Amino acid sequence: MKNNNSNSRRKFLQQIGATSLFAAASPLSSLAADAKAEERILLYDRKFSANDAIRIGVIGYGVQGHFDLRTALKVPGVELAGICDLYNGRLENAKEQFGKDLYTTNNYKDLLDRKDIDAVLICTTDVWHARITLDALAKGKHVYCEKPMVYKISEGHAVIEAAKKSGKVVQVGSQRVSSIGLAKAKELIAAGEIGELNMVNAVYDRQSSIGAWEYTIPKDASALTTNWDKFIEVTEKMAFDAKKFFWWRAFKEVGTGVAGDLFIHLLSGTHFMTNSKGPENIYSTGQFSYWKDGRNLPDVMSGVMQYPKTKDHAAFLMTLQVNFISGTGGQEQIRLIGSEGVIDVIGNNITVKHSLMPEAPGFGGYDSLFTFSKAMQDELQKDYDAKWTADQKKRKTKDDIIYKAPVGYDDHLDHFANFFDSIRTGKPVVEDAAFGFRAAAPALSCNESYFSKKIISWDPVNMKLKG
Repeated sequence: MKNNNSNSRRKFLQQIGATSLFAAASPLSSLAADAKAEERILLYDRKFSANDAIRIGVIGYGVQGHFDLRTALKVPGVELAGICDLYNGRLENAKEQFGKDLYTTNNYKDLLDRKDIDAVLICTTDVWHARITLDALAKGKHVYCEKPMVYKISEGHAVIEAAKKSGKVVQVGSQRVSSIGLAKAKELIAAGEIGELNMVNAVYDRQSSIGAWEYTIPKDASALTTNWDKFIEVTEKMAFDAKKFFWWRAFKEVGTGVAGDLFIHLLSGTHFMTNSKGPENIYSTGQFSYWKDGRNLPDVMSGVMQYPKTKDHAAFLMTLQVNFISGTGGQEQIRLIGSEGVIDVIGNNITVKHSLMPEAPGFGGYDSLFTFSKAMQDELQKDYDAKWTADQKKRKTKDDIIYKAPVGYDDHLDHFANFFDSIRTGKPVVEDAAFGFRAAAPALSCNESYFSKKIISWDPVNMKLKG
């Protein structure tokens, strides 16, 4: 099935070149992130011959499968070859969308056996990610796997090794690591705009039933129409439960909850911006606040992670939050706090606010000075004034930096463009299997910490649990 998208991106390129960065007094005069964006978007305009076409198969055609396929087909030279799903109604939907001749199946191995498929998009329940990825690599297919890359930490190294051995491209689907906004934040951090990083506050809240995964369940849902026996093949045996099939993120038997769905976006983005390999200590807690619908994974959850000092960054503390009934109406934000300022990452837009310490140490005001005798106060004041100039006593100021992604910018499209370009050129992807595992493991550890009520110790370099 050919991609017929031929929309020009020239207007978008012009937007990128014309705006985006405002910083009157910033030392950053380069537009490195914009240049990268321009390079990526030019990929969208390239012409490809029939021999250069990349034919894809989709495994799991639910909500994310639909979104991923829709975006993938916007990249020139990408064609749809087949779709696999366990629910019959979604296979019917696929033929309604792409024609009755589209190859469909409820057995992903049949899709992998097809010689006309170069790459697969794995958009299934979390519990199937590792199994299908390994099978796809063994069949010589490139893999785009939705996050988290694995359902269990114990599956991570097998996927990494299989990716290396196969020589095929593996990219995990946390699209924000391909964002021009996060690329700009990464540049700002490296340039020392906020001094030394010491804390990250990350929030991904929602306030809706759909945001809480209460998706519509079709009237014909049954063990037969969903191929239930196949669905539970890699997990525990269970009687048919329509909620566990269609609301699977909320159930630990097949999904990984807010940690695997949303914490992982915050972790992936932070790791990309800071060049971090991950935390060494992880603790999480949560509760069932509002969506008391049978789920066994909490709807409100917080995590605390300690990141060790590395050659790329100082030691820092990270807090994570997901609230599925947030009175804010929902929010997504990563705040990186340093010794000289803060970077707020909201979507693909970046704001930097500076706060610089004076060179001279504090003296007077809310200080013990006033509790001393007048004579001692005068003597100490004289010593302080002799040591420090008026200029050294003042806080220096720096203008804010505001970076806005162009209107219409889509990091999801960038992520897929990077994936397919890597297949064609051999260039490495940002979110390979190792990167994906380094984000997945701390997220999954949050669930382990929640259930065990213990701190989880992790080796971020060797990617192994400690203790």
